[in-house]
Amino acid sequence: MVATSGNKVQFNVYLPAELVRELKHRAIDEGVSLSSLVEHVMSTYLSGAEAAPTEGERP
Repeated sequence: MVATSGNKVQFNVYLPAELVRELKHRAIDEGVSLSSLVEHVMSTYLSGAEAAPTEGERP
């Protein structure tokens, strides 16, 4: 992980290309950065707002 300003770190994950494309388009549509969108999605998921996916299922 690479530390950046604001106590944030950079890390790499491998995701399906179609999911990344959808995320990029959603970020553009909402007028936010890809990082902000992914942070929001992950925070919402971890707060328990959505049930955990079953094996092989995408949330």
